[in-house]
Amino acid sequence: MGKSLIIVESPAKARTINKFLGRKYTVKASMGHVRDLPKGKLGIDVDKDFEPRYQTIRGRGKILAELKKAAKKAEKVYLAPDPDREGEAIAWHLVHALNLDEDKAFRVAFNQITKAAVLKAFADAGKVSMDKVNAQQTRRILDRLVGYKLSPLLWAKIAKGLSAGRVQSVAGRLIVEREKEIRAFKPEEYWKIVALLKKNDDDEPFKAEFVRLADEERLPAAADRGTESTDADGDDEASKKSARPVRAIPDKAGADALLERLNEHPFVVVDLDKSRKKQRALPPFSTSTLQQQASIRLRFSAKKTMLIAQQLYEGVELGSEGSTGLITYMRTDSFHVAPEALDECRDWIAGSFDERYLPEKPNTFAARKGAQAAHEAVRPTSTLHEPDKIKSHLSSDQYSLYKLIWNRFVASQMTPAQFDHTRLEIDANGLIFVAKGKALVFDGHMAIGGIDRDKEAQSLPALSEKDVLIRHSVDASQHFTQPPPRYSEATLVKALERKGIGRPSTYANIISTIQDRGYVTLKERKFNATELGEIVIDQLVAHFPRLIDTGFTSQLEDNLDSIETGAAEWLQVLKEFYAIFAVDLEKAYENMTDLKANPEPADRDCDKCGKPMIYKLNKRGRFIACSGYPDCRNTISLSNGEPVEKKKPIPTDEKCTKCGADMVIRSGPRGQFMACSAFPKCRNTISIGKDLKPIKPEKSGVSCDKCGADMVIKFSKRGPFLACSAYPKCRNAKPLPEELREKPKETDVDCPDCGKKLVIRKGRRGEFLACSTYPACRYTGSVTDKTKDDQPPKEN
Repeated sequence: MGKSLIIVESPAKARTINKFLGRKYTVKASMGHVRDLPKGKLGIDVDKDFEPRYQTIRGRGKILAELKKAAKKAEKVYLAPDPDREGEAIAWHLVHALNLDEDKAFRVAFNQITKAAVLKAFADAGKVSMDKVNAQQTRRILDRLVGYKLSPLLWAKIAKGLSAGRVQSVAGRLIVEREKEIRAFKPEEYWKIVALLKKNDDDEPFKAEFVRLADEERLPAAADRGTESTDADGDDEASKKSARPVRAIPDKAGADALLERLNEHPFVVVDLDKSRKKQRALPPFSTSTLQQQASIRLRFSAKKTMLIAQQLYEGVELGSEGSTGLITYMRTDSFHVAPEALDECRDWIAGSFDERYLPEKPNTFAARKGAQAAHEAVRPTSTLHEPDKIKSHLSSDQYSLYKLIWNRFVASQMTPAQFDHTRLEIDANGLIFVAKGKALVFDGHMAIGGIDRDKEAQSLPALSEKDVLIRHSVDASQHFTQPPPRYSEATLVKALERKGIGRPSTYANIISTIQDRGYVTLKERKFNATELGEIVIDQLVAHFPRLIDTGFTSQLEDNLDSIETGAAEWLQVLKEFYAIFAVDLEKAYENMTDLKANPEPADRDCDKCGKPMIYKLNKRGRFIACSGYPDCRNTISLSNGEPVEKKKPIPTDEKCTKCGADMVIRSGPRGQFMACSAFPKCRNTISIGKDLKPIKPEKSGVSCDKCGADMVIKFSKRGPFLACSAYPKCRNAKPLPEELREKPKETDVDCPDCGKKLVIRKGRRGEFLACSTYPACRYTGSVTDKTKDDQPPKEN
């Protein structure tokens, strides 16, 4: 028998593990799942206890053949996918796809890819957990049933190309309902009176705000204003609701009356409260808090965060160290930390700071309800891998995310920061003003984690009761209550976790899916429900109230957790769900409004055939179409609900190089272009520049090695390339040599998606703006005059 075979998901993980093991092992990658339900059909026999019919994923046949060949020669086969349900399912599918004997196949799992963790996992090698596999199978079958049963209903009743998902539809519902709250919101006017006061003439003024009249009952300190506090892992700015102060001034007349009452009356300190408060460190990251903070601080999408975290987990080349796993497994809801990691972190703190920064014993954090204690928090595999020491081996995004994780973990094991809080009550002729001060006394964990910016924090002078203050200014300002904010990626992840929708491994996929389906769009980093999204969600809520209810979805997630622990039987969970779903589905086919059969009239006639126009839907949203379809195919696009009239083609002096007809300038989704006037018989098109002239290929100075003609630089979706100028007689094409590539021009404009700098690149339609971090961030925009003035560019 030959070497033992180890199978992981990716080549990067294989390289990292390979360096810990001797020559007795061969490490190969399966490239993720090798089997799945078939595409294009249900693949589940509902009548045979929901029997799934798995098949080899397209493109995995060659990989499976190589793995089978290696497995036959191996003495043992160790299956080492990620330590979660999905990883367990990959291992189980490999057992079946490779026809492995039970006594030959072993499951190994580790939360971090370090030598100690890997060797311990192999020492404790066991068998595939069927409870975990069944939990994954149940989720996969549930999602397939909902997707493949609901989508045809939407095609029949609303529009072709639509789709629905069990969890994604619930997330979409949150965004749609928030959109409706915003539309229904009616702002209320209120006024604030703020005084700027000093102790001495040379002092900087501090702010005090009117809160009540002296004869009114004193409010608790925390209720001076009606704003809500948020924890540090939320999107603080977006989460705060602009509420009226508890003691509201309703209008200008009320504010003017109070200002009149102040006149020249002195401001006197009538009450002073001082306290020293400790601010404890936050726990190390879980998946959701990592995604939230990466969104807030780094402007990473949840999908991008998980992609980079996967790279850090699987291993990065660190020079002489070779491929090294830098963080523990990033799909977790636990705050648990291994004792040896705590010891190493505490040793690092003791060696880097004085004794005040190290607590007597390790800090611990209460686990969330239902958290998997066997997992660890997201943390560095070694505190000794300081971010700045390994920065040269990381990409900019890897460094940013790793530093965020490293700082959070080390800070979590440091002593609390300490602040002195001061609250003053100041009387001015019976009007009570409150001033609050906050001063850092000891930074503690903030020495690593950083000091959070507090916009309300201010320094107050040393004062005593009965001190008379100098009036610098007193002003009244008008305000209006604001609607609840739209969800950002950070607040949506937080809401999904709080409501029990999905699990750590699914958040990024949920957010990507609802965008891909066109039900929501991300504008200025906030989710907006589209018209199509509202129509689909409203129909689902009306006819599947239990299916996309947050409570029902959360309970289903709990059932999946119970299957994983062996406390529930997976077939029973499927049967109970399907009994409800099948009934609702049957009723929906009978009762759901058929928007296709009963279209809304558009109150205009077709300009081509004269028949009435109607509103229709497709997967891109609403549009206007001729009721004479298919005889007349005239359509009109909508923008913000208003018709977008088609621009008439602009005639040119150019002739079509294919048929000789006149060329005209048309407008498309990506801007203007030149097209043959004989369309659709001739579909020739030419890219044009800002001067509306054809963009002629640049000469490269290189001769074609096939026909000797000059090679020219052309552009495709994938970028510039060399092509023979004798095309179509000679179709020779080559990648553009590095020496001919024009370097992108730098700008001082920040990318609206990730915050990094934008650069100006050349494409087939001329210059355009792109993120300097491409392909990590794929933002593009138009080059405008505003760009030169460092203003945000117009997005394509």
